[in-house]
Amino acid sequence: MDSATEALRARRLAEVAELRLAIQWAVVQGEPRDDRDPMVTPGGDGTPSVREHAIPELAMARETHPATTRALIADGLDLVHRLPRTWAVVASGECEPWVARKVATLSRALLADQVALVDRAVARAIAGHAPSTVLEIARAKVIEADPETHRAERERSRHERYVRLSRADEFGYRHVIARTTAGDAAWIDAMVDRVADILALTHGHDHNRDELRSLALGWLARPADLFKLLIEHTTTSDGEQPAWAPDHLADTVDKLCALPAHKLARLRGRGRLFVHITDEALRTRTGVARIEGVGPIDVQQLHEVLGHADVTVTPVLDLQLRRRVDAYEHPETVKDHVWIQTGGDCFPYTPRTATRDGVDYDHAVPYDDTGPPGQTGPHNSGPLRRSHHRAKTHGGLTTRVVGPGRHLWRTPHGQAFLVDHTGTTRLSSSQAAAMADAIEDGVELYFTESWAYEQA
Repeated sequence: MDSATEALRARRLAEVAELRLAIQWAVVQGEPRDDRDPMVTPGGDGTPSVREHAIPELAMARETHPATTRALIADGLDLVHRLPRTWAVVASGECEPWVARKVATLSRALLADQVALVDRAVARAIAGHAPSTVLEIARAKVIEADPETHRAERERSRHERYVRLSRADEFGYRHVIARTTAGDAAWIDAMVDRVADILALTHGHDHNRDELRSLALGWLARPADLFKLLIEHTTTSDGEQPAWAPDHLADTVDKLCALPAHKLARLRGRGRLFVHITDEALRTRTGVARIEGVGPIDVQQLHEVLGHADVTVTPVLDLQLRRRVDAYEHPETVKDHVWIQTGGDCFPYTPRTATRDGVDYDHAVPYDDTGPPGQTGPHNSGPLRRSHHRAKTHGGLTTRVVGPGRHLWRTPHGQAFLVDHTGTTRLSSSQAAAMADAIEDGVELYFTESWAYEQA
């Protein structure tokens, strides 16, 4: 039990040490190098600024995404400069650092002279109360410190509507999450219930109610099919048009019946889906397919994703071709080649959740208007989210394509990383230099454990 307590304290102090390092990095990188070096203020009012392009390099050293490291810097600066009483408790190892970081995030919108109220209350509670209690106190004090902003935020939230999709789980299913008015929510719920009642008649009793409601939600995306289903199962006792139907319903039904099939299909809209699958899996209907934005699914689940859609299949690209163009812009075929070859954002330690249309296609070696032909192609291109593209362009980072889907990154302070299908691997400076030199001669270099041992 003593060991458990010691381990707890050691873990807390290790997290404090991480916060201190992030704060110190912000101090070291607190002045711009020139007038084109942007400064950002990750923390709240009263905290110092930091060079924007210095954040990704620290993120690489920490083996995290830049957004994660930026949040660490912001929380550390807030604790030191805005929540000093709370920081004193955190630094002593007497509380959970993550709770203090959450308080820093909750209070970030407050001005420097307002946040003291939160600091005093949280510092008294954070070492002895449960995290949920501490966060409840923090939220109450944030409201008390700035009630007008809270009221404005509450009013703004009334207009914040959305429909979002979660990431796919390991079985290929996703959550649909929406924020809408209570009235619309009630009508949607009623329609889902109505369709589920109809499906219960056709699907037998081997489907539970929640499963039927889930299937019913999918019908809402097929208005023509849904309309037909409802009409077929909503009639009066004599089989005529339902009594609740508006006068123009008959005309609407006639118009729908007159539409050809391809126009009816347009009622449900169009989408673009990238499915990666082998010819063997497609032929045998066994194996795994990968859908961009969804993830890996069983091949037999493809019909659940594609549904009743009309599918246009694009030909498979031959990645052995040496596609190169002389223009700065990437043609669509080159983008497809680079995307399929790389499989996602090629920035170090970045999750492969980006989509093909959500990235920039960056020249690893900057394009030179007076340079040789064929500078644009998979040999010199990598997909990057816009923020990562900016960090590479302005932050002193360099990258080279050192093989199909292999990207070598080097930072101003000598760090080196290889991003490929296995993820991100840290390299020594000698490995990075050897790899860069080899590609100049058209040679792809792969390292073995024995090579690394000999170099050591």
